[in-house]
Amino acid sequence: MNGASREALASAREQLDALTDNTSVDAATLAEELAAVTALLDREVSLRRVLTDPAQTGQARAELAERLLGGRVGGPTAELVSGMVRSRWSRSRDLADSIEELAYSADLVAAQRAGQLDDVEDELFRFSRIVTSNPGLRSALTDQNASVAAKTELLRSLLGGRANPVTERVVVRLVGQPRGRSLEAGFDALSKLAASRRDRMVAVVTSAVPLSEGQRQRLGAALAATYGRQIHLNLDVDPEVLGGVQVRIGDEVINGTIADRLAEVARRMAG
Repeated sequence: MNGASREALASAREQLDALTDNTSVDAATLAEELAAVTALLDREVSLRRVLTDPAQTGQARAELAERLLGGRVGGPTAELVSGMVRSRWSRSRDLADSIEELAYSADLVAAQRAGQLDDVEDELFRFSRIVTSNPGLRSALTDQNASVAAKTELLRSLLGGRANPVTERVVVRLVGQPRGRSLEAGFDALSKLAASRRDRMVAVVTSAVPLSEGQRQRLGAALAATYGRQIHLNLDVDPEVLGGVQVRIGDEVINGTIADRLAEVARRMAG
């Protein structure tokens, strides 16, 4: 996003944090309602354009949103969306994209409140790897000729009772409402969003064999010292790594053995 949309999203994130700081606000319900608003704006492009029309005052746009949503969603959702349409947006689609982000963020707040955010992060990563390594499953989940109901039933058979309810909800939504995004891109966005809940970066660590707890701790500490931020490690095993590790943080890929990487970090810290 650029310009006005970036500023509007930043303001909306602050509004969401203020709302969800109040424990009386049901974060899961807020997430579902925001997802429904996203779907509405995707279907009704003309409505989306009206709600972001710079020729109308912010107050007029907010009043329209309140009339449309009144009685259909709860007060927190209506308040949040009304505040968002008061802002200026560079593109009308940016509004829908931002509301979708807040929907996923609200679900992650629900997990964080329950002390289960780490579990959700790990489950999202593991399930994304399962999908990537299973072409048949990926095809079933991305088949445009298959109904959302059929995909949801498949996901519930795979995740129901085995994964955190938040994980199940966000994966079902991601698959059912891809919004022109690949499944891999959707999982990556969710991973980054989950990490941002605690201002952490995500490192995807691929090794030939599972890392020991001590190795994980040393690698996490070394990366945190290097990047100056807490690092969440998503661990993957690939025998083709041939005894070393590969670490991917954003667009940066670091190859080498754990010992080599720790030695490099030590040198950088000493210099």
